[in-house]
Amino acid sequence: MKAIVYSQNGLPISDENALYELEVDKPTPGARDLLVKIHAIAVNPVDTKVRAGAPTDQPRILGWDAVGVVEAVGADVTLFQPGDEVFYAGDITRAGSYAEYGLVDERIAGHKPRSLNDADAAALPLTSLTAWELLFDRLEVQADDNAALLIIGAGGGVGSILTQLASKLTKLTVIGTASRPETADWVRSLGAHHVIDHSQPLGEQLAAIGHKEVRYVASLTHTDSYYDQLIDALAPQGKLALIDDPETLDAVPLKRKAISLHWELMFTRSLFHTADMQRQHEILQRVSQLIDDKTLQTTAGEHHGMINAANLRKAHALIESGRARGKIVLSGF
Repeated sequence: MKAIVYSQNGLPISDENALYELEVDKPTPGARDLLVKIHAIAVNPVDTKVRAGAPTDQPRILGWDAVGVVEAVGADVTLFQPGDEVFYAGDITRAGSYAEYGLVDERIAGHKPRSLNDADAAALPLTSLTAWELLFDRLEVQADDNAALLIIGAGGGVGSILTQLASKLTKLTVIGTASRPETADWVRSLGAHHVIDHSQPLGEQLAAIGHKEVRYVASLTHTDSYYDQLIDALAPQGKLALIDDPETLDAVPLKRKAISLHWELMFTRSLFHTADMQRQHEILQRVSQLIDDKTLQTTAGEHHGMINAANLRKAHALIESGRARGKIVLSGF
């Protein structure tokens, strides 16, 4: 089968060897695996981070968002059958979705939303799982919670889903941050009650909208830049969740307010085969239903054409530039 791989980390994306096409063997499903013929994928920042920073001793297939059709199932599979349309974000320890076929454990896959085409559905799994886990599993927000949630970077991939989940499925007051007028408009359209500018001091803006303190903060980007301001903004016994990778993080300043710290990594359940690994299947099933009943909307942005090395290099370059808006999707071989 055709796959797009890298074999040397750290190459600039302008180098044709940074991502290149290779013929590899079609994989064989294990006991709980689905063999999926891949129709569409999305590109995420994690793809570029792994390509840049993770050495590999053999060609490695990246990609952690996929939509396709189940072609075969392992002996112990009970949740799917051949012919099912599925979507998933996969497992960082296994071969990814930049290929004609992929394997995924049934416990971390869901049935594709019926109302979306393949490319629009491919934009959803990784960010939806991250946002859902952060909100409901890490921060443990309840549907009737009427506190305030501040989302740093609400217009990004995860933020765009988190804003929808919090505003549609809870009673939280959702305060998103955005620095550009068009992004602020986007965040409001997703359900944010207020939008403030993260390039300006946060405290004054929060006070101006009547929320001097917030119970929850979801810091999705540049946590180290905003950390002191977030501690100031959080109410005593508040909760801070983050997904990015600050070089260091000193938890001591959280003590005085008894602020709890929560780190969300979507790959944790599959990485450690946790007892609740099937929770990701349940989340994706729920997201699919919420898409089909029009409660949630896809965050697909730019379609970069067919799945090939040249188009994937362009997608990586756009993500690395910091100018990507919405999820970058590709479909077809």
